[in-house]
Amino acid sequence: MDTPNVRDDEVVIDNHGVVLGNDDDDVVLEPTPGNDDDGVLEPTSGRLFKTEKEFIYYYKQYGRHTGFSIMTQISKREDDESVRYVTLGCTRGGKAMKHITNISKPRLTTKIDCKARINVVLVDSVIFIATIQLDINDKADICMTKSFNALVVDAGGFEKLPVIEKDARNYIDKARHLRLGKGGADALRGYFERMQYKNDEFYSSMDLDDDDRLKNVFWADARSRAAYEYFGDIVTFDTIYLTNRYGMSFAPFVGVNHHGQSILLGAGLISSENTEIFIWLFDTCLKCMDGRVQKLSSLIKSGS
Repeated sequence: MDTPNVRDDEVVIDNHGVVLGNDDDDVVLEPTPGNDDDGVLEPTSGRLFKTEKEFIYYYKQYGRHTGFSIMTQISKREDDESVRYVTLGCTRGGKAMKHITNISKPRLTTKIDCKARINVVLVDSVIFIATIQLDINDKADICMTKSFNALVVDAGGFEKLPVIEKDARNYIDKARHLRLGKGGADALRGYFERMQYKNDEFYSSMDLDDDDRLKNVFWADARSRAAYEYFGDIVTFDTIYLTNRYGMSFAPFVGVNHHGQSILLGAGLISSENTEIFIWLFDTCLKCMDGRVQKLSSLIKSGS
């Protein structure tokens, strides 16, 4: 049986993940831990389900085991609210919007055009799978809490794990440092020394761990420090910019000049994004600005 065509009065999700229509069926269905340790069978065309609820539960569990979350992309219901047909897809389906309305606050997107989707229809009071597309291309993007929770589920409970989440976090934080490769830290230090030799207004600071490995670094040249004195009334700080294979977060401090142009006031490379490292970075930036603290301290206190 062919998948029904979409009519004008139906709910459709566009390629930016925005739902068009008045139906409130567009719900992100996060995978939830379950007790089905034997796994979930891959969906096949023609498989039957007694109810919509049974189908959604099944596909949620399949998404959990496969590694993606699901959401309603297309749905159509009868007058009595019974389902006529439903299409479920990956929450990361669709393409990211390229148009940026506020360049000073760019936003990350989770959209990677994942093609995974499944369509079911109702025939003679029975729901069956009509079409399937299982091209899942989600990239790993897992926070520490989700990773640890997954370990708990796999182990069968917190009491069966040899460590607690705090211990795992401490181990990871200790292992993190700037991955510059052999001789990279010395080369960076040498570069900073040469720059300071050319201009004593060049400022740099390197944060080392207990094993003298480079964790974080901050620098600002003479022009940036001078610009801060005139254009430091409004300063933005962001860490969304990731750099190449080293996996370091680039953390620029940016101001706006009298022409409305963005200007760099200082920058850092940080090995992680936690309170301790942010405190180091902000304190170092304050020291760099030679007592011109009030302008930047208001930025820090505001939580930027």
